[in-house]
Amino acid sequence: MFNKVPIRTLPSGVPGLDEVLGGGIPEFSLNLIVGGAGSGKTTLGQQIMFANATPERKALFFTVIGEPPIKMLRYMQQHSFFDASKVGESIRFIHLGEEAQEGGLAKVLDCIVKEVEASNPAIVVVDSFRAVMRRTLATSTGELEVQDFMQRLALHLTSCEATTFLLGEYGDGEHDNSVFTVSDGIVWLTQAVQGNSIVRKLQVQKMRGQAQIAGLQTMRLTDDGVRVFPRLSKPAEGTGAVKPLENRLTTGVPALDEMTGGGIPAGYSVLVCGPSGSGKTLLTNQFLLEGIERGEPGVLAVFEKRPNEYLHATPHGGAFDRLVKEKKLEIVYVRPLDLSIDETLTAIREAVVRTGAKRAVIDSLSGLELALAPTFREDFRESLYRMVGGLTGMGVTVMSTVELPDSFTVLQFSPHGIAFLSDAIIMQRYLEIGGQLKRAISVVKVRGSQHSKELREYEVSEKGALVVGERMEYYQGLLTGAPLTTARRQ
Repeated sequence: MFNKVPIRTLPSGVPGLDEVLGGGIPEFSLNLIVGGAGSGKTTLGQQIMFANATPERKALFFTVIGEPPIKMLRYMQQHSFFDASKVGESIRFIHLGEEAQEGGLAKVLDCIVKEVEASNPAIVVVDSFRAVMRRTLATSTGELEVQDFMQRLALHLTSCEATTFLLGEYGDGEHDNSVFTVSDGIVWLTQAVQGNSIVRKLQVQKMRGQAQIAGLQTMRLTDDGVRVFPRLSKPAEGTGAVKPLENRLTTGVPALDEMTGGGIPAGYSVLVCGPSGSGKTLLTNQFLLEGIERGEPGVLAVFEKRPNEYLHATPHGGAFDRLVKEKKLEIVYVRPLDLSIDETLTAIREAVVRTGAKRAVIDSLSGLELALAPTFREDFRESLYRMVGGLTGMGVTVMSTVELPDSFTVLQFSPHGIAFLSDAIIMQRYLEIGGQLKRAISVVKVRGSQHSKELREYEVSEKGALVVGERMEYYQGLLTGAPLTTARRQ
């Protein structure tokens, strides 16, 4: 009977990357980290190295052609992952520029083998192997020399039980068969430029023995180094299952609970749509406050204002500020510069885990769309599907606001046709009646549940609460912009 050999994995030390890799970096593997200039190859290689190097598991970092170690370390030490105490002890930096100039690949390989045999490292990083390869490939026997170099390097480092990372500069579409074939893993870094927007992306093209997440993942370079935001390829487990309707959450507006058939079913996604100033934000505020009052922590994601500005603008700002300090509410503000849905979802999910939130509000989807990098706006519907599915799959009830023009010629519930993503829809409208501007609210949809079909007038109290009145039964054509008064019952 064949006994499967377990492969231990090393943590990358890069938030989000282990999930994309399928569990971490296979020990003793030969990996390529490739991409264009400035894509973050050196930072990623060093971050992985610093995360794994210890006095017992030493690391060697070879620079071949490029900046000398002293210059590279000057910049790398600005990142929080850099640990100066490891330099010279757990990590050694060796420059092979002279060997590459004089002896090419053969001399570089001899020096690497010599240093590895002398120190027996657990981690080996070579930055950048591509430059010297280009020179070799220009000769008549270059392809054979590169193939021999890769095979001998891989064989030696694997036999020495070292996990290896080769860093190289490759443009889109470039491939070296002799290099890519021998490698166990390939991580490709790119920068997508569209208009004034630049978005960094990472793709795991190959990782032997592991089921990596396919596709392009958003990545960001920060003071902490590289951070990866895994692309949720499908809604979380259980999202598509039929949700029980017995457990309903009150909205904080008793009349609206009555209209929805007893409240919002737990785990539902709710879309609150309406024109500017109709009270969408106030309704979501009441939804969060009601939940916290009942022992259900909340998360509020804002995109149109900074948290301080948001709290100042809402009548509930004082209560929210107190609840934030009590850790019953967390306000998520992801900087609105070239965002991706996955980065946004990661921030909200982390806040949900920290607070144990049962309710989440996204205010607003219109602001979120504007905050996204142009490349992510193109598939906004698909991205929202993944984000809403990811949150409701965690058992969170999500209420999102979206701004609509108050048109009396077109009945629309959401831009981009995203209404189908919601389990429930609450619509707010402006009406002109008797020379006055009135507000009306209705429940358009509660999936799997009976709900009111009424249009009810509502007002906003001085304290910022929605007060819903009776059905507007003495009017016809309210949604057309030209309502007619009907006779009252005697």
